[in-house]
Amino acid sequence: MIGRVAGIILHRAPDHVLIDVRGVGYLVHVSERTAASLPPVGQAAALYTDLLVREDLLQLFGFATLLEKEWHRLLTSVQGVGAKASLAILGTLGAEGTGRAIALGDAAAIRKAPGVGPKLAQRVVLELRDRAPGIIAMGGALTVDPGAPVIEEDAGTPRPPTGAGGTRPAPAPAASASASAAVTADALSALTNLGYGPSDAASAVTRAAATEPDATTPVLIRAALRLLAPPE
Repeated sequence: MIGRVAGIILHRAPDHVLIDVRGVGYLVHVSERTAASLPPVGQAAALYTDLLVREDLLQLFGFATLLEKEWHRLLTSVQGVGAKASLAILGTLGAEGTGRAIALGDAAAIRKAPGVGPKLAQRVVLELRDRAPGIIAMGGALTVDPGAPVIEEDAGTPRPPTGAGGTRPAPAPAASASASAAVTADALSALTNLGYGPSDAASAVTRAAATEPDATTPVLIRAALRLLAPPE
């Protein structure tokens, strides 16, 4: 299994990227969102990958974080959701947006992905809603930047451009989404420890996070508890 690819970008397109790894070019299919986040041609990049093996086909799919990769694995477990549909959903909503839509039962949000109809969107929500809390709870740990690739200086291998003083550009910092993912995961864990069902807890936490995206864990827990409280 090829779990990670790191090298120099030789070519990039809206739905795939060609990465040179020690003279071997790997064609990696990605969502539009992931493609847009990659550096220009000639620079170093790294992606987590999932290898699809069929009788007549080998395809690599790339993801910016382990969280995105895990949601791809879950989405493609739903009947009728192939790799193309999964990347369309993740490209439209992002990993955290996908989890939020599923936890809230928001099939309309899933339908915004190109090529995803109402029946398929509803099936995704129904089949994954009970599994979503587990992924949301692990969100802080799974939202990991793949890191800068280590590129050996081989003759004939394209080198990333250097900056002033001959130094290579520093890799982009990891997305700040990991912090909010960790807060969401802690809040979800706290609610389930209080006895709330995983689906109800995930729905309340995602709704609270949508209204207070910069909330700390205690604030998010209190907001979710207010949503879970029975009407007076």
